Amino acid sequence: MSEVKLAAEVRTEFGKGAARRTRRANQVPGVLYGHGTESVHISLPGHELLLALRTPNVLIALDIDGKTQLAIPKAVQRDALKGHLVHVDLLLVKRGEKVNVEVFVNTEGELAPGNFLLENVLNTLLVEAEATHIPESVTVSVAGLEGGASVLAKDIALPSGVTLVTDGDAVVLQVLAAQAEEPAAEGTESTEA
Repeated sequence: MSEVKLAAEVRTEFGKGAARRTRRANQVPGVLYGHGTESVHISLPGHELLLALRTPNVLIALDIDGKTQLAIPKAVQRDALKGHLVHVDLLLVKRGEKVNVEVFVNTEGELAPGNFLLENVLNTLLVEAEATHIPESVTVSVAGLEGGASVLAKDIALPSGVTLVTDGDAVVLQVLAAQAEEPAAEGTESTEA
């Protein structure tokens, strides 16, 4: 898991106009909350935050007025058309603390020979992990799976220190036999009498 250091400034202005001014200054408005503390409204450098959020479940070390606090992204809002960051919610965490996060499910390997399709029923799994050791993703081997086979959440090997929160009997992947149309029979022309 990667840790990214960002300098944050405390915001004293609130509302639409203040948020727009923050964004024009290439900053992203955000809120930092957690551990029963009062929420803190902050602004973060836009480009650096965008790069940091490319890593799933990134741990962000925020420097706020000379004090460093660890946080993970909880909610990220993007502009629907342009894709730039509009607002971010960050959750305070401590080293050694366990948090619930979603991790992506990646697949590797080739299905058994035949006309099969792999369906991703769940793209992410909810897991509990230490805040400083959150996996970016989990990998599932689909090598040799045939039609009708499925992979349950409890069958996926997780890194040490990570426990599954998603229901263990939930289907994550399943292999389907491809449905092919029967070719039209040739030479069967209707004759009119």
